[in-house]
Amino acid sequence: MHLGLGITIASLLSLNLAHAKAEVRELQVKKLAAVEAQSQAAVGTRLKDFDRPATTLKEWEEKLENSKLISQNAPVTVTDVQVNRVDDGLDVVLEIEEGKPLSIDATNFRAEGTSLIADIPNAVLALPNAQEFSAENPSEEIANVRVTQLDASTIRVNVTGSKALPMSEVTLRTGALAYSLNPEEGDLDEEIVVTGEGQRGYFAPNSSTATKTDTPILEIPGSVQVVPRQVLNDQRVIRVGDAVQNVSGVSNLGQYQGYEDLIFLRGFQVSTFQGSFFRDGVRTFTFGSPDTTNLERIEVLKGPASILFGQVEPGGIINLVTKQPLRDPYYAAQLTIGNFDTHEGAVDLSGPLNDEKTILYRLNTSYRTAGSFRDFVDKQRFFLAPSLTFQLGSNTSLRLDAEYTDDSVGYDTGLVAIGDRPANIPIGRFLNEPFSNFSKEEFGVGYVFNHRFSDNWSVRNNFRYQKQRPERYGPQPDALDEVTGELLRSQYWAGGYYENFFTDTNVLGKFSTGSIAHQLLFGFEYSKTIEKPEFRFGFEYPSINIFNPVYARLRYPKDPIGYRDDTTSTVGIYVQDQIALLPNLKLLLGARYDTFKQNRVFEFQPDPRQEFEQSDGAVTPRFGIVYQPSETVSLYGSYSRSFRPSFAAARNGDNSAFEPETGEQFEVGVKAQVTPRLIATLAAYHLTKQNVTTADPNDPSGLFQIQTGEVTSKGIELDVLGEILPGWNIIASTAYIDARITQDNVLPVGNFLDNIPEWTASLWTTYEIQTGNLKGLGVGLGLYYVAARSGDLDNTFELPSYFRTDAALFYRRNNWKAQLNARNLFNVEHFTGSSFGDRLQVIPGAPFTISGTVSVEF
Repeated sequence: MHLGLGITIASLLSLNLAHAKAEVRELQVKKLAAVEAQSQAAVGTRLKDFDRPATTLKEWEEKLENSKLISQNAPVTVTDVQVNRVDDGLDVVLEIEEGKPLSIDATNFRAEGTSLIADIPNAVLALPNAQEFSAENPSEEIANVRVTQLDASTIRVNVTGSKALPMSEVTLRTGALAYSLNPEEGDLDEEIVVTGEGQRGYFAPNSSTATKTDTPILEIPGSVQVVPRQVLNDQRVIRVGDAVQNVSGVSNLGQYQGYEDLIFLRGFQVSTFQGSFFRDGVRTFTFGSPDTTNLERIEVLKGPASILFGQVEPGGIINLVTKQPLRDPYYAAQLTIGNFDTHEGAVDLSGPLNDEKTILYRLNTSYRTAGSFRDFVDKQRFFLAPSLTFQLGSNTSLRLDAEYTDDSVGYDTGLVAIGDRPANIPIGRFLNEPFSNFSKEEFGVGYVFNHRFSDNWSVRNNFRYQKQRPERYGPQPDALDEVTGELLRSQYWAGGYYENFFTDTNVLGKFSTGSIAHQLLFGFEYSKTIEKPEFRFGFEYPSINIFNPVYARLRYPKDPIGYRDDTTSTVGIYVQDQIALLPNLKLLLGARYDTFKQNRVFEFQPDPRQEFEQSDGAVTPRFGIVYQPSETVSLYGSYSRSFRPSFAAARNGDNSAFEPETGEQFEVGVKAQVTPRLIATLAAYHLTKQNVTTADPNDPSGLFQIQTGEVTSKGIELDVLGEILPGWNIIASTAYIDARITQDNVLPVGNFLDNIPEWTASLWTTYEIQTGNLKGLGVGLGLYYVAARSGDLDNTFELPSYFRTDAALFYRRNNWKAQLNARNLFNVEHFTGSSFGDRLQVIPGAPFTISGTVSVEF
């Protein structure tokens, strides 16, 4: 400290020496108190006590100088890093050049996934023998500590937990100051992934879907995109199809026959009933759209995923990650009211069931009832999802969960096409019958068992059982006289029940061979599916005129004339190794062997009873490489294959089975963490699928298919997700897809695949005021563009392009939030797709819709 600021030389001469010394001490103490008060305001309780108290004026001066938080003109050099185990946790010590303290603001410390992160500005890492610092497994619950140069003047300290966020104390020490990296107790619900509202904000740095291990997205050699819970809340999304429309390469066709999301990924169907949907990494089958009430986030893995998930479509998979039970009490409720007589209520409850917090619960439930812009189409759904977590010791846990859904919705085949365009009739016109309906009762139960043998080895076992009874009842279209508008129809009814058993067991191990680090995953998967549907179809029903509809209102019996009895069992064995050759060079190698067996019995009167059996197997590999020229940029390339049995049958007289479908993909890309909380992915791919099956247009029952041969999809995708500035979030994407038939005996080679636009783009962004009298007030804007696309494989008609605008206005105050959402703000008429390329089942998009939501958390 230096005397003289604010005191003239003349006044100094007039003071005696004793008085001057006393005044110096008084000024220094006051200044020290002011600086320390500012420091505490900046870093809160994370700024620990100094190692020992100051007892002399010199020590007070040193302490004051060391606690300066303002940046110096020249960057501060960090010359050494040490990691020390202490009684209450871990110390990360940064050695700095003498006399130049680091500029640290601990309010910017954060938790992301299983990592504690501190970014230190105006600092340069200058270690004697390395460009960065890394310490592997410094304690039982910490996998590694890394200190790296984030950019030219910022150092990042990253402490990653082995399985979860480190609970023991992690302290950052520099000079005489010590800071806690652990989130404060009150911050936990906002920082770690498993919370009441989940990970607030849009930034999602890690994913477990692509590798079945918690891996930074920058280190995954493939395109995986995350739609966080906050996006679902801000957009008021209740259907998975609407949520994943924020992701590039996704084509959201709307709802097939009014009840099931039709989603295509990189040109290929991703169906809830064909095994391309997963819940917490476990295969899930369902009729209808999966409920979003208990979802924490949605992860979209693009490209063939057979290596880890078995028999799936080559376009990719969708993994629904559910909310988990919490250690601290959490209670939330919300109510939504909208046009078309929409009403919805939801409750989310969680917390411990005992004082030791070893038994935790969570209960999510919702009830929805709504009309529709479509005539005679009403919707009703009740959903219940309880779960329990048991901590069976320090290394073992068991989570039990269940789901129950009771669904009812109007059975709606949509509109029709005339010539090369959708018919020019009102989008609300209903071409079935007022009594047409789809209903479903579904129950599922499962568990997840985790056990850690040591810091490096663990085992995980998943199991899930599902049973559902769907029913479809109502006439469906057969043929259209495009001149008169007379639509021929036939009776249709489908019932029966479906059961699915699925289990997956894997062992994860971490070890090194010399300087090369490995993360080895070995797994075994078994599933069994039982399907016993019954059908009535083919009987004539009165026609309806699309220009002047008169409903017959004639109910018909639900007597089946056909049934099917299928039992399918599959077995898969897989191995994967994530190899770190260097800190910035990583390989992903894996292979899987699948085998399946299907027994089918079916009868459709007047045809005789038929039986057949089929079985097959395949090896599906995956290779990937990631090179990081810097901490925030990754270059990657990958090769992967897929295998999926074709359980459909051809209507060719002998009911023979199809050949299995296979897929092959090459992909390259670049990922960049543009800011500490904003990530972008640019990918290019070439994907080929052989033995493609699609609906048989000559089969009104929908039971038989045709196999078109080979199709190819190639394209470029861009995704951006995260936080631009505090309070300003964004999720945006754009994609170019060229998806065509490349080999076929019937359809022209070169035809576009149905419902796949060449160009799509989406943007959703929100901003919430952070300070002042308007703090908590926010707005959201959504823009969605879909180019024109062919409506069928014959390319006989086109669905026109459209541009949709959405908006939101919300206000958050303490634990209350009020929100207003508008979809299709300018009421643009559009068509989202055609059901499986059928020109008699064109799906219209919803007009202007608005809803208001009030929610509260405790």
